[in-house]
Amino acid sequence: MKKYQIAEINIARMKGTNINDPIMKEFVDNSDLINKIAESSEGFVWRLRDDSNNATSLNPYDDEQIIVNVSVWESIEALENFMYKTLHSDFLKRRKEWFQRFGKVYTAMWWTPAGQFPTLQEAVANLDYLEKFGATEKVFDFKTKFPSPS
Repeated sequence: MKKYQIAEINIARMKGTNINDPIMKEFVDNSDLINKIAESSEGFVWRLRDDSNNATSLNPYDDEQIIVNVSVWESIEALENFMYKTLHSDFLKRRKEWFQRFGKVYTAMWWTPAGQFPTLQEAVANLDYLEKFGATEKVFDFKTKFPSPS
């Protein structure tokens, strides 16, 4: 059994005023499908969700235009397979239709002990850490990856 899993956070600033804005309709209409694909993907472990089975109501930045996603995977490769080799990649390619350029770090990854899941506050703190210090063994991004601790 693996001792560590990869946790990730990604955030985005919507073009709409909030998740119910008409510009967000196609994105919202497909979010359950994309979440189901994630959950059935090899290597998926967990994702942060609210009472509606997604995370769009979670608002750690007190800004209705920002949405957040936090998930845990068995490996970076499993996460990348979901991101780039499933229907998710089509939405990733079209993100400019729904989201503004963020202007700072919007995704971060870190190794977490197997069976432990990050809180939203921990995930946001790790994103802030990456913004402040750049990629390190503690928190990193897709361009500068670090292997699982031994």
